[in-house]
Amino acid sequence: MQSQDVAQRHAPSSAGATGPVVDVEQAEAALVEHYPRLVRLAHLVLPPALGRSRRVLTAHALVQRALPRGRKQTSVIPAQSTGREGDPGYAFLRLRVLRAALEAARPRKGLPRLSQLPPLLPQVWGLRLFPRSGGADELALDQRLSTLSGPARAAYGLRGLEKLPDADIRRILKSAGVDRPESALAEANGVPAQDALLASPEFDPCCLQARPTDLMRRRQHTKAALAAAAALAVCGALVAMPGGGWGPDGAAAPVYAENPAAEAALDPGKLTRVAPTAWESAARDDFSVWPARGPLTGDEALLRRALAVWARPGETVRVSATPGTQTGAPAGPPQLLYAGEVDNARVAVLYDGLRIVRYAEPTDGTAGAALDFARVDGATGAEASVLVLGRSDGNVRYLIAPWVKKAAERDLTKPAAAAAPLTVSDGVTTPMASSALQPGSCTSWHVLQLTDASGTRLATDLGELVPVHLTAGRPGASGEASGAEGLRAWAPFACSLSAERSAGVRSVNAWAFASQPLPDGSGAAEWVCTRAETWRGDGTAAMAQFRTPGGPVGAVVAKGTDPRSCGPRDPHVLAGVLWKSRAGNWYLLAAGSQDTASIRATGGVTASGPGPLLVARAEQGAQAQLKGTLTDGRQVGGLR
Repeated sequence: MQSQDVAQRHAPSSAGATGPVVDVEQAEAALVEHYPRLVRLAHLVLPPALGRSRRVLTAHALVQRALPRGRKQTSVIPAQSTGREGDPGYAFLRLRVLRAALEAARPRKGLPRLSQLPPLLPQVWGLRLFPRSGGADELALDQRLSTLSGPARAAYGLRGLEKLPDADIRRILKSAGVDRPESALAEANGVPAQDALLASPEFDPCCLQARPTDLMRRRQHTKAALAAAAALAVCGALVAMPGGGWGPDGAAAPVYAENPAAEAALDPGKLTRVAPTAWESAARDDFSVWPARGPLTGDEALLRRALAVWARPGETVRVSATPGTQTGAPAGPPQLLYAGEVDNARVAVLYDGLRIVRYAEPTDGTAGAALDFARVDGATGAEASVLVLGRSDGNVRYLIAPWVKKAAERDLTKPAAAAAPLTVSDGVTTPMASSALQPGSCTSWHVLQLTDASGTRLATDLGELVPVHLTAGRPGASGEASGAEGLRAWAPFACSLSAERSAGVRSVNAWAFASQPLPDGSGAAEWVCTRAETWRGDGTAAMAQFRTPGGPVGAVVAKGTDPRSCGPRDPHVLAGVLWKSRAGNWYLLAAGSQDTASIRATGGVTASGPGPLLVARAEQGAQAQLKGTLTDGRQVGGLR
């Protein structure tokens, strides 16, 4: 009733009007409140051929131009749910934005339309702005959307961002000037719905990264103007100079002025190159003692391009970064770790003390270059023992540390099977299967096994530059997962690692915290908690998994983000599951770590009992809340 009252209040008095009248104040209020949503929608519809920077500025320009110029504007609003709580001002602006974005995407002979010209405003001089790069899933969705037509991208955005049904989408597209909205919807149906990815920073033109434009060209174009204006600038500075100095920036250099440290960071001749035997006498086993390896370490042209792209990546460069990783230029000359050809690409791997950076370009040119960033601050030992050099055809090649003596491939789902040795040449392994690239159902999980003087470790590729270190055991006292007990603990739960792809994970630990006899006498079920720690500290994920006797894999029954439980700071966990016996009876099974004194269930199931295990009859679909009491009297809740 409220939305109907609003529509009637703004209804036109003349019979010729086709919709409610939206005044400037109402449209401006809707634009201010929903500006990020409108810009995101415009950015999604605009053609990718505009380039990332111009696409961002054009999206902002189209939304700002959507505000009506007159005092009142008749809004042709289709008979539908307008979204944004039935606000006709928002529906009116959304329709104008869609028309302009579709117009910009439509080819035209002769003079271009206003929406197809580079925007005069907004404008940022000397900087290129583009959204933050997402992970592998966001990149794949962006590539799929780039193959769609403008109306199909509009249909996909209205469905994924505005949550509108197909009937309303057809009316909006028709009102926006699309001749065949049914074809646009059919084309959009070819891309699977991924609403969560559309809400990510990859598709957010309001969450931007800034990079300088071509500095050398700007200097050449402005040299004459600077010389002519020098006298005026000096006079103006002297007139405006305060008594205490030259202004609030003190001794800071002018913006984009030549800086010795910045210039040195772009000089391939000043790259840090560590001696091949430096690691043997080093106090720490980390990336700072890796020697420079690969046949192209003397290719200054390749290294110069890698450094230049790192400092100012062009619009065609695909930039990716693990969550929480800065993508700015190095503060000084970085360290060279590798330069060579890997799977039809020239690759350079660099390290600046906090980040690993991988630059890759095709062997037949520089079009399609890629730049990948990963955080490695504080990495030592196992976490600084291996890097990903390249992936192709479902396989991955690794660059291993100089102190690693042997490398092998192991299927984590088959703990009794022997590891297959890998050949290593100049630190580079032969290709091995990458579980991060395997499509469909998970039937195996291939990990890298590394052996050095301190023992044997396991690492797995999860789609990033730095493989993830696998451990097993009670948090705070866990050990390597390469032992017989660790391999048995991981085998049924290896495929759950796929949930941590491209999440900036540093290590994952598997902890078998309980074994619970089943009420039908068919054996004991296994409870395991897996916890993924990230490089950035936050974003940790813990999963409680349950496996019945003889079951090939475990089932995830509870998951928590940034929990204290199941971690070294709080090595306790409590989880439950509804389970059906062979006789057809339903039970609530709950288990906690060994120091759990009692467990209590409330809600859909009411039960309690001493010790770390609880079994209670339940109804199918019942939901219960768990509370546990530790031996020290502290209360803990179920993992969620």
